[in-house]
Amino acid sequence: MAISMNKIWWDGVWYNNPVFRQVLGICSTLAVTNLVVNTGVMCLGLIYAQALSSMTASALRTITPHRLRIISSTLIMAAYVIVLHIVLQAFVPDISAQLGPYVGLIITNCILLGRVEAFATQNKIWPSLVDGVSCGVGYSIILLAIAVVREFLGFGTIAGVAIPLEFTRWTIMVTAPGAFFMLAIVVWVVRFIGMAGETSQQKN
Repeated sequence: MAISMNKIWWDGVWYNNPVFRQVLGICSTLAVTNLVVNTGVMCLGLIYAQALSSMTASALRTITPHRLRIISSTLIMAAYVIVLHIVLQAFVPDISAQLGPYVGLIITNCILLGRVEAFATQNKIWPSLVDGVSCGVGYSIILLAIAVVREFLGFGTIAGVAIPLEFTRWTIMVTAPGAFFMLAIVVWVVRFIGMAGETSQQKN
């Protein structure tokens, strides 16, 4: 049975969002969301790695022995992340240095292996690519929302641009507890909106 591309897209972006629905990828939420630029680079990196890893795993699904599937998926993800790490070091060395080991840790991100195992190894190439991109976009929306608030409250800037508002900086917002705090608020707000929408649909 053909899979609706629209359904695949909205599953990754909203209905089955990896951050606020599945609570995956939390390490990167804590690590990089104190600055919008760093968060944006990490998000683009994950979209790239997730999309191409899903596509490649799907292309190889019929010739990969079942017992080697997870090892194969990990090697595929590692190859794409290594390329990403080299590109960042070559073209944006400052951001690469700020992100430190967290780019390499994309390999261990539960979102990547989870989507590859749950979807790409069971579906064709094009749906797997769409699924990979949508999950990456869903992840990125949440992280960027958190990053904008954290950087603004902690540094008084957004993407490095000073915002001309006078207020006391919240130092806690650029620390790990601030990331936990913002993640909890975002998850609560988004789930509340989702529940309200579902209730409205049921009434109709």
